[in-house]
Amino acid sequence: MPCTTILVGKKASYDGSTIVARNEDSCNGEFCPKRFVARSAPEAGSVYKSVISHLEITLPEGGMPYTAMPNADLKEGLWEEAGFNALNVGMSATETITSNERVLAADPLVRYDKETGTPGGIGEEDMVTLVLPYATSARDGVLRMGALLEEHGTYEMNGIAFSDADEIWWLETVGGHHWIARRVPDDCYVTMPNQLGIDDFDLDDAFGAQEDHLCSVDLREWMDENHLDLTLGVRGSHFNPRDAFGSHSDSDHVYNTPRAWDMQRFLNPHAGPWETAAPGEDFGPESNCIPWCREPERKVTIEDVKYVLSLHYQGTPYDPYGTAGTAASRGRYRPIGINRNGQLAVLQLRPYVSADRAALQWIAFGSNPFNALVPLYANVREAPAYLENTTTHVTSDNFYWANRIAGALADAAYGASLAHVERYQEALQSRCAALVRECDAREGNLAACNQAIADECRKATDDLLDKVLFEASMRMRNGFSMSDN
Repeated sequence: MPCTTILVGKKASYDGSTIVARNEDSCNGEFCPKRFVARSAPEAGSVYKSVISHLEITLPEGGMPYTAMPNADLKEGLWEEAGFNALNVGMSATETITSNERVLAADPLVRYDKETGTPGGIGEEDMVTLVLPYATSARDGVLRMGALLEEHGTYEMNGIAFSDADEIWWLETVGGHHWIARRVPDDCYVTMPNQLGIDDFDLDDAFGAQEDHLCSVDLREWMDENHLDLTLGVRGSHFNPRDAFGSHSDSDHVYNTPRAWDMQRFLNPHAGPWETAAPGEDFGPESNCIPWCREPERKVTIEDVKYVLSLHYQGTPYDPYGTAGTAASRGRYRPIGINRNGQLAVLQLRPYVSADRAALQWIAFGSNPFNALVPLYANVREAPAYLENTTTHVTSDNFYWANRIAGALADAAYGASLAHVERYQEALQSRCAALVRECDAREGNLAACNQAIADECRKATDDLLDKVLFEASMRMRNGFSMSDN
């Protein structure tokens, strides 16, 4: 899926939380309705079958309850995407990433063969379902995911995030069966825009102490056999996976790298010059040198995460809603906040409250420039109907479709609707965050707080729909100024 990810280490975040966040976007020309659910523990010994790859896997013992963001339409499977389990381990899967011909020749992707009935590997459809209920830590999640990749393979290139209260790990698949994973530095954030991102990897650590690096068991030998390391000079234990395993295509420069540029431009405004490259530097939107991780200029908040995952190049000639530049420049690069955003999940683990309420899963549905991000306690056994009961047909009776409708109407009357949208976002997000603070303080019932948040969502979103429908209706092209009263 076309997605955008940001990861924030605990020393880079405003309150010491680990934060994992990702937009799940539909492909061009598609919209995929999403919902928020609380799952029971999977039954040991039951058989999971992938819809896309037709792969069957018997589920192990030790499964836990978890939250997820599955599809409303199950024609292509569950696609559970993001959530927390009962041990406060978070998982976000997946960010579709890129590779190159050398890698795919050395370890081909494992695709379903319809003619022979041979199953394919695992993919985004399957990963949260197969790993999150069993992960005992972020590191354990990486190892479980890696073992499945080595055994079954994958039919696509993916980036996967795991978090707990202390660590965030980022795993990238490399070909059909190989993978690498790196621990996010505590004082840094990571930006990921549908492109293989890790730009430094220590093989000695991965095959030794494994403090900050993990990988598939034969990665070193496989790289040597297939001449994949592109390091110049004397090779040490460090190499650049982005050079070895990634891509630098022309399409990357209009679809992927500009998104990393826009996020880092916001979080590190003085690290540039962002608009024009300085001698010996490369900071432009088409740069191949934008780092995988960076220390922010100030600590990163939940509001910052929402803002960067809603960006559409504000303040540049590339903003589709702006007036700078030209008509051509305003459509040059793929925005982060795009019409086909389906859901945003922000996984926050707070270190200053009891473990039973530490995990907050912030969610938003629809196009991010026009929606609001709201917090939900993850350690619950049921989800509010307004957030869970997304239908496959259009209705304003659930949070997904209400936000989808509001975004389309606001886009059609952008100038007139923007103030309504901004007031909605500020009022709803602050009110729901206040409900969490109140629930924390009195150690209230988590499910009841989630229901109160859902009630606020419905009230505020219905009000926004009323306002943006009026603005869009007043700008219909068949209007006429003279009336009969």
